[in-house]
Amino acid sequence: MIIATAPGRAGIIGNPTDGYGGSMIACSIKNRARVTIEKADQLIVENAYGRKVLRWKSDFENQGDYFDIVRSILRYFKAYDLKARITIHSDIPVQAGLAGSTAVLASTLAAVTAFLGLKFHKYHLAELNRYIELHYMKCQCGYQDAYMTTFGGLNYLDFRGKEYYKDLDKEIYATVEPLAPFVKKLPFVVAHTGIKHHSGNFHKPLRERWLEGDKAVIEGYKEIAHLAREGKKALLNEDWDELAYLMNKNHEIQNSLADSGEQNIRMIKVARENGALAAKLAGAGGGGTIIALTLEPERTIRALREAGAEEFVELAPYAEGVKVDVVEEDSISAAQ
Repeated sequence: MIIATAPGRAGIIGNPTDGYGGSMIACSIKNRARVTIEKADQLIVENAYGRKVLRWKSDFENQGDYFDIVRSILRYFKAYDLKARITIHSDIPVQAGLAGSTAVLASTLAAVTAFLGLKFHKYHLAELNRYIELHYMKCQCGYQDAYMTTFGGLNYLDFRGKEYYKDLDKEIYATVEPLAPFVKKLPFVVAHTGIKHHSGNFHKPLRERWLEGDKAVIEGYKEIAHLAREGKKALLNEDWDELAYLMNKNHEIQNSLADSGEQNIRMIKVARENGALAAKLAGAGGGGTIIALTLEPERTIRALREAGAEEFVELAPYAEGVKVDVVEEDSISAAQ
C-alpha cells in the first residue's frame, strides 16, 4: 500500500497574484489530505462522498463530481488499465480557500506516480499538479496552491516570469524560499467563515480582464505583488504594524477588483474591531477563510466565533509538503 499526504495552506499576503507573475507569502496548515492506493482486481475510487468503479474509457471523463481529480490524473498518464483501489480522505475544509482540492490532487498525484514506479522532483510535481488542474480539470488556477501543497512550510514564493501559462516542458520553475527558520512567531488567526466557493469561478473573470489589458487589474496585481515583497521584510523583522498595513492594503486592492463577499467582509470587519491589526482573505476570494494578524488572539477568536466562524485552523510553518510512504502488506497484516 502507498500512502500520500499533503497539507492545505493559508495565504498571508500577495494573493491572488500567483497566476500573474506575482509574489506571495503563504503558510501550510495542520490539516492534510490523505490518499492510499493498493492493488485490486479492478479500478475503484472511494472518498467521503461515495465509491466509483472505473471500467470504460468514458468513465475517465470529467463528470463534475469529487472523483474528477482522480479521473484527470489517470487520463494524463493514460492509465486506463490500472487495477487499484484509491481511497481519498481530507480534513481540510471543503471549498474554503485553503487549497483543499489541490492538496487532494497533490496527494493523489504522488500516490499514483509512486504506484506506477515514476519518480519526479518536487518542482516538476508542483508544475504537473498545476498543469493537470488547469488543462485536465479545466480549473482556472495560479501556481501557489500547487507549490504550497507540494513543498509545505512557511514560504516566500516568487512567480515572476510565469505570467502566461506555457506547456509543461516550457514552464520555468517558481522560487520557493523557506522562511520558518527565521520567524519566531506567527501572530495569525485563521478562521473559516463557512462560505464555500470554487476558486476557478473567481479567477476566470479576473484572468480574462488581465489578458484583455485591463489597467486596474494589471496595476493592482503589480502593487499586491510588491506588497508581498515588502511583507517578507516586515515578517522577518517582526514589524507587525508594517505587515498589518501591507495586508490591509492587499485586501483593499483585491476587494476593489472583485467583491470579496458580504460574509467575508463582515468577518474581516469583526476581526479588525476586536484586536486584529489586519485581516484579509486567506485565498483568492469569493468565499472561504480569512486570516487576521492579531496580538490579542483570544479576543479576536472569541469575536469571530460569536460572528459565526465555523472553524479555526492552525498554521504549520514546519509542515512537510507532499509525503509518500510505502507500507508493506506484511506490516499491515501484523498491525491487524
